[in-house]
Amino acid sequence: MKQSVLFFLFIATAFSAFSQAKDEAAIKQIFDEALSKGKSYEMLYDLCTNIGPRLSGSPGAAAAVEWSRNVMEEFDFDSVWLQPVMVPHWIRGQKETGRIISRKQGTLSVNVCALGGTIGTGPSGIAAGVVEVKSFEELKALGTTVKGKIVFFNRPMDPTKINTFTAYSGAVEQRANGASEAAKYGAVAALVRSMGSNLEDYPHTGSMRYAPNVVKIPALAISTRHAEVLSQLLKEEKDVQFFLQNHSVTLEDAPSFNVIGEIRGSEYPDEIIVVGGHLDSWDLGQGAHDDGAGCVQSIEVLRLFKQMGYKPKRTIRAVMFMNEENGLRGGLKYAELAAANKEKHIAAIESDRGGFVPRGFTVPTDATAKAKVRSWKSLLEPYGLSDFTSEGGGADIGPLATQGVALLGFLPDSQRYFNYHHTAEDTIDKVDKRELELGAAAMAAMVYLIDQYGLK
Repeated sequence: MKQSVLFFLFIATAFSAFSQAKDEAAIKQIFDEALSKGKSYEMLYDLCTNIGPRLSGSPGAAAAVEWSRNVMEEFDFDSVWLQPVMVPHWIRGQKETGRIISRKQGTLSVNVCALGGTIGTGPSGIAAGVVEVKSFEELKALGTTVKGKIVFFNRPMDPTKINTFTAYSGAVEQRANGASEAAKYGAVAALVRSMGSNLEDYPHTGSMRYAPNVVKIPALAISTRHAEVLSQLLKEEKDVQFFLQNHSVTLEDAPSFNVIGEIRGSEYPDEIIVVGGHLDSWDLGQGAHDDGAGCVQSIEVLRLFKQMGYKPKRTIRAVMFMNEENGLRGGLKYAELAAANKEKHIAAIESDRGGFVPRGFTVPTDATAKAKVRSWKSLLEPYGLSDFTSEGGGADIGPLATQGVALLGFLPDSQRYFNYHHTAEDTIDKVDKRELELGAAAMAAMVYLIDQYGLK
């Protein structure tokens, strides 16, 4: 009996060592291929320079759909198709104007941009006094004293937060809801400090939303550096005026598509692993980090497997989601059709934090799946992937959660992301080729492990 147990332990140990060696070799092959013959940067350069901005409903978004389909077809994925979805169609209009009108310093031009979804000011613009607040509680305390004025929301991202996404979360509500909160008390417009980590001259756009049954007022972002200028002047002069003008309009919803490519599984084809990013971008830059990087990394995962001759056990899908930035229609439609078609998704990984150097992954909330992902840390740590602490996935794959899908997020270094996020600075020259390729390889390695061992 004792000899049988020892023999069993010997076999189990030998098998474990064999599996470890096999996985190490496969992951090394993935990284070697991505870093020596990768296509992710080449794809991103093409997307950014030949198509550029891709706001939902725009010609750029339509061109990006065709680009994605053509790229995945050229890589000879098993299936490539378009998934129809109706998306919001907001147009910024001609360049916005912002001016501080000061008794002491005269008129100062400042950099502003309309927030996505805002109404326009009309051709005459709006000139009014300014009231600065840092929270909705402070606004509530002021009440109707802000009537007829522009409310200036000036809460910065907390610089003491090491994770800049945590700092962003602590400030972004003023961008999303500030206009309606100000309108409740009679304000004529909202001016919001840009969601940026540093003092910068350029403004950051981003989505805002209007509350039902509240008067709609224009909402614009001001650059962080000019927010500081305005704040200082308000301390010196209580009667500072501000002039703003934008020409934004919202049209009827427009037809668009998610773009999907897949490699069919050889053993469990009905079990699906998704990798994805969002194809749409804001209209000020090229959408290089947000989220062209995530799109090309997701396509590269499948391309790497084909190039290596790897035959996945499960079906691997790359999804280019449309309309994450101002509606999430693509993610919602994908989840809706997955449920209607009774598809079995076992995992989904989203890349929507830029193409920076990889640090790890956010992990599923399910205890078993979480433990399994974390058990692979020793295999991934040699490639700089050591952070598996946070839970959650991403916005586009979030709607799959109710179907019991394990959600993960690709986790690159966050320190520079909000220098470019939603700005004209989000261009291809801000993306490092090697860092982008490392991220694609990291995602492919995680997909490989899930494909080999599942998450149960």
